[in-house]
Formats: sequence, C-alpha cells, structure tokens
Amino acid sequence: MTDPDYWQTLGRYTNARIALGRSGSSLPTAAQLQFQLDHARAKDAVHTTLAISELRAALAEQGGEAKQEMIEVHSRAADRRAYLHNPQLGRELSEPQWQRLRETATHDGWAQCDVVFILGDGLSALASQRHGPPLFQALHTRCGERGLRCSPLIVAHQARVALADDIGEAVNARLSIMMIGERPGLSAADSLGLYLCYQPQRGRSDAERNCISNIHGAGLDYEQAVATCCYLVDHALKRQLSGVQLKDDTDTLCADDHRRIPFWRD
Repeated sequence: MTDPDYWQTLGRYTNARIALGRSGSSLPTAAQLQFQLDHARAKDAVHTTLAISELRAALAEQGGEAKQEMIEVHSRAADRRAYLHNPQLGRELSEPQWQRLRETATHDGWAQCDVVFILGDGLSALASQRHGPPLFQALHTRCGERGLRCSPLIVAHQARVALADDIGEAVNARLSIMMIGERPGLSAADSLGLYLCYQPQRGRSDAERNCISNIHGAGLDYEQAVATCCYLVDHALKRQLSGVQLKDDTDTLCADDHRRIPFWRD
C-alpha cells in the first residue's frame, strides 16, 4: 500500500508553493507556468496606477457616507521611477500641496477631525483599487457610529506609509488611517495593508504605528480587519497612543469562550 502524500493534503489549505511535484529534477510544466504567471502579475501590480474614475464609481456604489467628495494628493515623487528609486519622496507632500490640503480642510470644515482616511497606491494600486472602497465604507460607518468626526477619503498617488504623517499634520487630525497596497508576492498581488497612528505628524517612526496586513480575498477578510481596526481606534483615542505600546488584545479577552469578537464595543 502506498503511503499517503501529506504534502498534497496540506497544499489544499494554502496558497503557499508546496506540494508542487516534480518532473525529473525540475518542476512540472504546469507549476512552472503558474510561477511565471504569478511573477508577471506581481510585477504588473507594482507598476499599475490607480484608475480614479473607476475608484469614484466604486465609492458611489458603496452608498452612504462613502459617496462624499474624494480628495487627491500627490507625494513628492514625480513618477513611478522616482517613487521606486527614492522611497523618501513617497513619504512627503510638497509644501504647496501641504498648504493646499490644510486650506481645503479648514474651508470645508473637517480640519481637526478625529480620523483622517487615506487610500494610497503603495506598491500595489490593484490592492487599493479592489479593497479600498468597501473597507473605507465599513470603517467610516463604524467610526461614525462612535460619534467620531471623519475626513473625506484622501487618495494619495505615489504614496508610502509615512505620507499619512504629513497628511495628518496638515489637517491636524487626532488619528490617521492609511490603507495602502502592500508589496505584491507570488501568492497575492492584491494585498492591502492598514496603518493607524495617533497624533500623526512629520517625523513619526514605524514603532508609533499599528499595522493590519494581508487584507485580500485569500487572507484577512474585511470583517476581521474592521473589527481589529475599530478596537485599535477606540483604545488609541482612549489611551492617547499607538504603535508598540498598543496591542490587539481581543483574542486574549475572549479566550475563555474561544470565539472572536466581531466588533469591539466598550
């Protein structure tokens, strides 16, 4: 009797490249072709740009507060080549853009808001395009239920994570939430990351941000991402901090009954 192939069993539960088999000393043709396809998708994701008209349509379809005006900003990176070759440019707004954003927020009455929402293209505009609108709608609704004043959605081109600090300081927000396309891999070219920072301002370090990553169809779903983010929002505002000092304790809090809290409430 042939021993069972446990790798084949495990392969049904993950997108990781295991149990691919072999053909002589190499991979089977199907596995090799799939690798090349996934590699091409990852490269395309890095160079894809946000389709603004489609993004506006997707936000409109969400209904509710997500239909409000969308504001576009650009980092100091003039194009994709500059963005990839000099990461610092993607972390900053030009001074005219910074001043214009501050004036817009003041004129439209949402300066000094509780939460500023930013959707950045990052290293995968595909991820932002696909997952940004529904995630923004869910988070905006949950924050509204908490009585928090929220900004319109700010769409940032050629953006790195730290651009949220520049934007947050410009509008004097208490908290920033940056949704941004993560570096694509061979198993997911559309993974979105979410970064939260209390009192965002230029010069913040990565240690002062909380990250919720791997949001996509085969990864973390929207409900889990929103639940975790709302927990962090509540406690960041209550404790007036974020980053390494702020932990997601929801699993610990409900360990006795072995269930996940769907949405945190004080």
